[in-house]
Amino acid sequence: MSTMTDTVLAQAGAAAASPAVLKLLTPAEYARWDAFVDATPDATFFHKAGWQTVIERVYGHKTWFYYVEQDGRIVGILPLAQMKSRLFGHWLGSLPFCVLGGAIASTESARTMLDAAADKLARELQVGHLEYRQLVRAHPNDPNWHTKELYVTFRKAISADDEENLNAIPRKQRAMVRKGIKLGLTGEIDQGVDRFFTCYATSVHRLGTPVFPKSYFKVIKEVFGEACEIRVIVREGELIAAVMSFYFRDEVLPYYGGGMPAARETAGNDFMYWNLMQAAAARGARIFDFGRSKLGTGAFDFKKNWGFEPTPLEYEYRLYAATELPDNNPLNPKYQLFIKMWKKMPIGLANFLGPFIVRSLG
Repeated sequence: MSTMTDTVLAQAGAAAASPAVLKLLTPAEYARWDAFVDATPDATFFHKAGWQTVIERVYGHKTWFYYVEQDGRIVGILPLAQMKSRLFGHWLGSLPFCVLGGAIASTESARTMLDAAADKLARELQVGHLEYRQLVRAHPNDPNWHTKELYVTFRKAISADDEENLNAIPRKQRAMVRKGIKLGLTGEIDQGVDRFFTCYATSVHRLGTPVFPKSYFKVIKEVFGEACEIRVIVREGELIAAVMSFYFRDEVLPYYGGGMPAARETAGNDFMYWNLMQAAAARGARIFDFGRSKLGTGAFDFKKNWGFEPTPLEYEYRLYAATELPDNNPLNPKYQLFIKMWKKMPIGLANFLGPFIVRSLG
């Protein structure tokens, strides 16, 4: 009798389920959105609602943070932002300035609704392409979506034991870490971004890359609070290196970093990541996410030398007005002259001009 009753109740509940509704995020719903992100295995730090604030406040880009609601619960989300410039084209993506994004949903019907919303918006805006930044392809059998090999990510489990983590680093890089320790390098936590920005701007100028504005990092720290850590490496008060990291669930993600010229002779960058790993492990992190790198770059080699294995990032692209996949990255031969010129530019001028360029790169 109870089995029959349960069946009847289940059927009644299914019949009473309300239809799914597509909505746009407002600040009043940020907490609910983030609760869904925190509870959904496929979600990442870059799905957090705070990125809408960062992108809109710092760069003024238009965003559409879609979510699907059913029976009073959020069952799927898709953050999107529009990028439009003469230099780098017109596109819609999930999510610019982030290494990951794309639709995440607890039901297939919600995912379908989100994809349809993105397709409709892309057509209305007449963009060149739509881009989902994700670890695994969401549309492997759909010929409308394309991918290409360019980026990989490096993730590795860490333990609560410092000695175990240190021994897991290959011998050559472990020697660099010990060098930094012997030279007296130490890590400090900053609540402001000034020292971090000095290291970051110096480093990217050396690489010939336009710099993000300091305001970008200030807003990130303001929006994400304790989930955003600024770690500065010093030697007897001398600034050596710095990194901005994100904490999400049991993961730590060093996202932006850089070193002063002295970092090379003091093994500052190796010590910095070791110092972060120690602190993160003590804080309870069990995954160290070394982040995205392009194939064939120095950053790729550095992370491999730390014993991390690359995992391809299968970004997906859907073309609209564009006839070919985007190629806005420093490895593109057409940018090589620009990079050489940028390296020779006085750093003060580079820091002034950089934000006007990088705001359109995403």
